[in-house]
Amino acid sequence: MLSIHTNYTSLLTQNNINKVSGQMDQAMQRISTGFRVNSASDDAAGLQIATRLQSQVNGLSTASRNAQDATSMLQTAEGAFDEMTNIAHRMKDLATQAANDSNGDSERAAMQAEWDELQLELVSILENTEYGSGNKLLDATDGILSDDMTFQIGASSDETLTVSLGANITAIDGFITALAGETLDDHTNAQSAMDAVDSLLSDANGISETRSALGATINRLDHTVTNLGNMRENTEMAKGRIMDTDYAVESSNMMKNQMLTQMSMSMLSQANGMSGMVMSLI
Repeated sequence: MLSIHTNYTSLLTQNNINKVSGQMDQAMQRISTGFRVNSASDDAAGLQIATRLQSQVNGLSTASRNAQDATSMLQTAEGAFDEMTNIAHRMKDLATQAANDSNGDSERAAMQAEWDELQLELVSILENTEYGSGNKLLDATDGILSDDMTFQIGASSDETLTVSLGANITAIDGFITALAGETLDDHTNAQSAMDAVDSLLSDANGISETRSALGATINRLDHTVTNLGNMRENTEMAKGRIMDTDYAVESSNMMKNQMLTQMSMSMLSQANGMSGMVMSLI
């Protein structure tokens, strides 16, 4: 119908221009920000899923750092026990040598002097090894590993690792204290000292068993870090598929909508001129 008051064709074209313009604005926003979802209205369900995925990514990243920090702490402890092992081996050599009656009193006195110093160094390592700022690590009384320690190694509350070395540290402290009472002044006493060193190294909760436990835990943490990295990578990719702009798609949409806008503007000009055709009928 040809009418002056109502130009249906013009109204239809204007509505189409507004629709296409909105789509073009959205495409341009996505291209400029790099995000497909810039507000909840863009993809309400997708934003909710992406938010949960981002929370998981953040938790996995922090858990990975936690596991690495735990590894560093346990490696510090294992390094201390490694040096204590070296000292114990030297003390075993001294005791074994002193047990041989080919040595006189002066030789055994020299061995005793070294034995005593090495025993004091074992005490020093156990009491003074630290991790972090002034945190004693192995002290039997107030060392941080003398109590159970729980490490948060996952993004959920039940993903934890507990390390229990209190009994080991107490036993090692006792073995080291016992070494102070050993003497190398004759064959019998030197053999007793040999047995005392063997207890420190090999008895239940001794240095060897403790190092083994530490090594197993460190290896587990290494695998934990690797697995956390794998989960974080794939979760990040899943979030990206929801949130990130597909530049090929959005560039195509922008060009399409630009062309449609230009065509609609041309058609609007034609539609606005249709009312003037009424004069040709009068």
